[in-house]
Amino acid sequence: MKQVTVLLREMVQDLGGVGDVVRVAPGYARNYLLPYKLAVEATPENVKMLERRRARLEEELQQREAETSAKIESLGRLKLSTAEKADETGTLYGSVGAARIAELLTAAGHATEEKDVRLDEPIKSVGTHEVPIHVFGEHYAAIQVVVESAE
Repeated sequence: MKQVTVLLREMVQDLGGVGDVVRVAPGYARNYLLPYKLAVEATPENVKMLERRRARLEEELQQREAETSAKIESLGRLKLSTAEKADETGTLYGSVGAARIAELLTAAGHATEEKDVRLDEPIKSVGTHEVPIHVFGEHYAAIQVVVESAE
C-alpha cells in the first residue's frame, strides 16, 4: 500500500507531535491532515521551519511550567480567614462555598475564578480546611481556609 510522508504542525492523537515526520495513507493526508493544517509536505524548508516552531513551543512550555510552579508555591503558603455565623457546636448557619473562597483569594491578591476552586462540598463547620485550587492543566495548589465563628 502506498503511503505519503508528511510533517506534523500540531499534535495529532495516535500519530505524533509537532515536528514529527510520519508516513500516512494518501487519503488521510489529502482529506484530513492537509486541509485542517495539521500537517505539511515533508520538504527540507518545512522541516527547518517546524524545528524553529518546536523550539519556540518548548521554550513557552518551560516558561509556563516555571510560572505554574511559582504560583503553586505562593498559593501553598497562603492562609485565608473568614468569620461566619455559627452555633455553639461550630456548625455554620450557612456555608463557605467556592464563590466566597474565590473572593477571599482575589482580596489576597491572587485573582481566581470560582470554577478554579475545587471544593467537593461547601465548608459547613468552624476550623481549618484545606482547599484545592486549580492552577493549570493537571497542577493544583492546596490553600488553608480558616473559618472562625462570628459573634
